[in-house]
Amino acid sequence: MDSQQPSLEALQDIKRMMERSSRFISLSGLSGLSAGVCALIGAYIAHFWMSPNFGEDYPLYSPKTNLIVLALCVLLAALGSAFYFTWRKARKNRLPIWDHSSKKLLINLVIPLATGGLFVAALLYHNEGKLIVPSCLIFYGLTLVNASKYTLTDIRYLGILEIILGLVSMIYAEYGLYFWAIGFGLLHIVYGLIMWWKYDRQPGMGSGQVERKQE
Repeated sequence: MDSQQPSLEALQDIKRMMERSSRFISLSGLSGLSAGVCALIGAYIAHFWMSPNFGEDYPLYSPKTNLIVLALCVLLAALGSAFYFTWRKARKNRLPIWDHSSKKLLINLVIPLATGGLFVAALLYHNEGKLIVPSCLIFYGLTLVNASKYTLTDIRYLGILEIILGLVSMIYAEYGLYFWAIGFGLLHIVYGLIMWWKYDRQPGMGSGQVERKQE
């Protein structure tokens, strides 16, 4: 039995090295947390702008244009903060942020996300505003599920929840802003806290420990 122990440890080390080469493991829980906070701030501003009497005091106010600009600002803020925290974690663990695994992750993020963006643009063109939030949630969820093969598998569960929430919001489309706040805000914050607790909170946690948790 004792003679088999070194062999088992060697196999586990090989497995971890293969895992490291095929998965991007530098995602930080703080990335999800910051994205959720950005989404909640954006939802609050949008709710304020959509109040019945808001536009009366602002002659140049255009609800559709302003909400699109707001959504883009929230997206850029969320992506910027997510990149910063991911870069900081990769630097702390002495891991490259741009390698073969991160390239595969990016490709599998961009394809469904870009498809969803074009689909939402078509909805805007045809004035189908009520379906925008459900579509965003569903395509975003599909993006996370697709990308989970190349990073921490925990984001698969977030993706599934986003898809379910998007399907439910199609039935209650008039409450789209609330579903937006829940999906992109609260779920991201909860996910971020869980990821931080599992992978980030212990001082000096390195990639090997993350890989063992993935097993």
